[in-house]
Amino acid sequence: MQYKGYEVAPSAHALPSGLYAANLTIECDVALHGPSFRFDALDYFFEADHAVAYAWRWARLWIDNHLKQTRHDA
Repeated sequence: MQYKGYEVAPSAHALPSGLYAANLTIECDVALHGPSFRFDALDYFFEADHAVAYAWRWARLWIDNHLKQTRHDA
C-alpha cells in the first residue's frame, strides 16, 4: 500500500493465545533506498483484520507526524 510516497505494509501475526499482533513496516522512498521502519506488536486484537486495520491507521498517523516534523525541521 502507498501513502504519501511511503510504502506501507501492515500485517497481523497470529499468537498462540489466539490473539493477533498488529505489525507494520514503513519504507521511505524505496527507489532511493530510503530508510525503513518496523513496528512489531503495536497492539493485540481478537480478529486479524482488526489488527491490520489498526496498523494501517497507525501508519498514516506516523507518516503524517513524520512529514510534519520534517517540514518543521527544514
